[in-house]
Amino acid sequence: MIKNFVRGSALSLALALVPLVSSPAAHAAVPVAEVTTLADAVGLVQVTEEDRAGYTRTKFKHWNSGDDSSDGCNTRNEVLLAEAIVAPTIGAGCKLTGGTWTSYYDGQEVTSAGSLDIDHMVPLAEAWDSGASAWTAARREAYANDQGADVSLVAVTARTNRQKADQDPADWMPPSPEAQCRYVGEWVATKLRWQLAADNRELEALKVYAEGPCEDTIVRYTPAA
Repeated sequence: MIKNFVRGSALSLALALVPLVSSPAAHAAVPVAEVTTLADAVGLVQVTEEDRAGYTRTKFKHWNSGDDSSDGCNTRNEVLLAEAIVAPTIGAGCKLTGGTWTSYYDGQEVTSAGSLDIDHMVPLAEAWDSGASAWTAARREAYANDQGADVSLVAVTARTNRQKADQDPADWMPPSPEAQCRYVGEWVATKLRWQLAADNRELEALKVYAEGPCEDTIVRYTPAA
């Protein structure tokens, strides 16, 4: 009787301990999405002088095999597939034919994937200036191919992407007025996601929008791993 009691107690204790002995993966920190006003988000961006010394585009490896390395599509084509409002046909080597996209920078409807660029919301050169120069090559590659946030990479007309080049919002904004508040919000979200800084001119430009026409804009971002 006593043996049965002891055996039963030991079993109960063992079962009680099971949830406490789990794999390290079960305790991995999951980034929490942050939601705030544009004005408050701008206030979270660190301010520093920018420095482009040592920058070359090749220091940000892209496009890599994308989020799904088994689909035969690189990051560029995966973004195009994700943003298509009419899905294109996928051919050999992930060649895309047909399909329809809307370039939100200028409001243009595009029916040829070749007419689109995949824009880094915060350009690679600007990211380098703002903190990425201190990153490892692996982190810069992760940044250049970031599909973990919908706003990091965006399919837009080649014309607007090349007009933008590596300029920040102090020097360039989307030509469509309806796109500008969205753009500022996504710019700030990307800076906060990757803990990138801003210089004084950039910050003052962001404040003009945050305190004026875009005061109702909400910023959502998840810190990059």
